This record gives sequence, structure tokens and C-alpha cells, in this order.
Amino acid sequence: MDWTHFLAFNLTLLAALAAPGPALLFALRQSISGGFSVGFATGGGLALMAALWTGAALLGLEVLFRLFPAAFVIMKVVGALYLLWIAYSLWRDAHQPVGDSPRPHGRAFVDGMLVNLANPKSVLFAASVLVVIFPPDMTLAAKAMVVGNHFAVELIAYGAFAALLSTQRARAGYLRLKPVIDRIAALVLGALGLRLLLGR
Repeated sequence: MDWTHFLAFNLTLLAALAAPGPALLFALRQSISGGFSVGFATGGGLALMAALWTGAALLGLEVLFRLFPAAFVIMKVVGALYLLWIAYSLWRDAHQPVGDSPRPHGRAFVDGMLVNLANPKSVLFAASVLVVIFPPDMTLAAKAMVVGNHFAVELIAYGAFAALLSTQRARAGYLRLKPVIDRIAALVLGALGLRLLLGR
């Protein structure tokens, strides 16, 4: 394993991060509604859970899912229901003013983890990417490096994302259009949750 493997992995990872999905959408909403610190905390939770999925893939969790499909189904249903709950909450509170949470950063971090935990298909995606890019005979230390690299890349990307979207201008625009933005986000997250719940 050398630097070219990490380069290929990081380019693939950045391309995946740029694709619209529940993680990106949630990070966007958190950053412009709560500011940089909340957006960064959310990104930290998203990054940690994504890195843990990569670690699980490296340790063979996708094999467990294939051997015990019920475990995958349970995780998928719970994850889909969580996304649907977020969608319902966004829709319900679309016209409510943005309030200050007593634990905004801790809650944002946990919510970020839960959003990425909500999609066990991530481990299957990670497994397919890892098999293509990295050699099969990696040591445990090398696997730990891959997981750490994944976490660092996502944290930097979400940090830059939060910095870009947490400006006063972005926040003012969000507050002006909050009902529309929140309900669009609710519809997208709800559709993703239904797709996860009903998809094979």
C-alpha cells in the first residue's frame, strides 16, 4: 500500500461527499441555521460515523450482513425511520424561529453520527470501493490508517463546507427562506428514508 492508493481513495471519497444525499443536506441545513460551530460539530459526527463504516467494511461487516440478512434489514429499517423522523420534524417546525439549543454542539455531533448511522448501505459501498482501491492483504495498522485518513478528509471537507455556509449572508438568506428550505429538506430526507425503507 502506498500514497497512490490513498490518493485514489480520497478522490473517490470527495466525489461521494459532493453528491447530494442525507449527510450533505443535513450538514448544509445545520451550517446555515446554527453557524460554523454547529456545522463543524455536525460534520464531525458525520465524518466519525462514515469512518467507522469504513472500518467495519475493512473488518468484514459486509460479510456478516450477507450471512445474516436480518441484521441488515433491522439496521436499514431503524435508519429509515430515523430519517423519516428528521423529515417530519423539519416539516413540522418549518415556520418556527431558529432557537438556541442548550447543547447545540453536542447535539449536532450526535445527530451527525445518527444521520450516517441511518444508512447501513454505506458499509457495502465502502467495502466495494476498498476492494477496488486497496490491496487485500493490509495489516491492522494499515487499516487503521485508512480509517483515520477517511475521518480527516471528511472532517476537513465538512469544516470548509460549514465555513462557507455559516457566513452572515448565508444565514440571513436561510432565515428569510426558512419555511421553504426546511420543507424542501424535509421532502428530500423523507424520500430518502422511504427509499431506504422500501428498497431492496
